[in-house]
Amino acid sequence: MERFLTEYINRMRPHFTGFPASTAHEIASVFLAFKFGLYRNAVHECTHAITLIPENGAYVALKKALSIVRANAQDLENAQFTADLSIAFSENERLYVPVILPTDQIEDPGSLELDNALILIYSVAVITSPDDEEAMTEHRKFIIRLLNGYKKALGIS
Repeated sequence: MERFLTEYINRMRPHFTGFPASTAHEIASVFLAFKFGLYRNAVHECTHAITLIPENGAYVALKKALSIVRANAQDLENAQFTADLSIAFSENERLYVPVILPTDQIEDPGSLELDNALILIYSVAVITSPDDEEAMTEHRKFIIRLLNGYKKALGIS
């Protein structure tokens, strides 16, 4: 899954260029706040980051990823543990997510949306925020574990 993640990040690289350092750091902060269970901070960081991102191309998928993470962080902050299915990637936005499965292979749609959102946000942070490179590298194994859950469904041996 290491190679899968590296290839995905490289595939996303041309779509996410030219972010100001402050926006790139905000995106990295979203990932870290959510991963560490700082859900109130994650909600705040998502809300702020969404306002900084343009409304075109791959950026629309990134904004949706931030919205998905924000909705899940709000639920977790309020001790609601069921995934929010009201926000999902559109067909066009799915061009930018790492895990695309046929409907009959999706066991938990909410978890898939959240995992795709976290992986996209992580990848954009890796691509755009050199200041957060060390922190992102430390959490790569977390992303690999998320991807390992889809290894069989993706047909990767």
